[in-house]
Amino acid sequence: MADVDLHMHTTRSDGRLTPTELVGLLVRNQVKVASITDHDTTAGLEEAMEAAAAHPDLRLIPGVEISCDMPGGEIHILAYFVDTTDQELQATLARFRQGRLERGVGMVEKLTEMGMPLSWERVLEIAGDASVGRPHVAQALIEKGYVQTNTEAFDKYLGRNSPAYVEREKLTPAEAIGLALGNGAMPVLAHPGYVNDLEKTLPGLKAAGLAGMEVYYSKYPPKQVRELARLAEQHELVPCGGSDYHAFGYDDEPLPGAAGPPLSSVTLLEERKAAHDKGTAGPSR
Repeated sequence: MADVDLHMHTTRSDGRLTPTELVGLLVRNQVKVASITDHDTTAGLEEAMEAAAAHPDLRLIPGVEISCDMPGGEIHILAYFVDTTDQELQATLARFRQGRLERGVGMVEKLTEMGMPLSWERVLEIAGDASVGRPHVAQALIEKGYVQTNTEAFDKYLGRNSPAYVEREKLTPAEAIGLALGNGAMPVLAHPGYVNDLEKTLPGLKAAGLAGMEVYYSKYPPKQVRELARLAEQHELVPCGGSDYHAFGYDDEPLPGAAGPPLSSVTLLEERKAAHDKGTAGPSR
């Protein structure tokens, strides 16, 4: 098990554990440093921080995962050491959550037209306090017997370029990086194995201010980890990573602490944040 896990989700986005429950699992798995990175929301961080305060051996870094669009696909930017009081960040995330809601309605309408009627009210019930996302529509599809698994739902109907997919507002990667840096957070490229033409894409992201890249990601085999580590070193990016845990309950789902970077990566992120903060603080008086 890894000492560090910088990528996890709770019921505040598309995970199945509450922030308190996830902190409890982190403690049981003896993770030392963790970050909860819900999609386009920081709503679960206060609860998580309060729960973590009772466990001195666990350090929780506030984070968020921001959805981005680029030609040929979607990528995500993780932001670490987030200032949750930043009104610009919160206003942008609120717009994204509204876009998720409108997309969900559009997907339900498309699925109904395709002969698979769903109740939007049921989707909202499944989401609960969370920002509505495609996994909640997928769960409704499973309940109705239209598909057997979350993966099948995305592959057949909800994934990009699938028949029920609906677009929503997203930032470009450079805009998301700028949003994170403006907040004082450190932007990191999530699951880079999904990025088309990664080697051609990285220089532009680095120039925009990208601080790190996921290398130690739970779904990547050792050979891919080694290649990503090479690219991270080549572009002077902090090698990060984690389980991307959602508590979906699959037999082979990686648990918190199943993958993650060394503690030295956390130190590097802190050093880059300190340098960024110093550079944006303005002249001393």
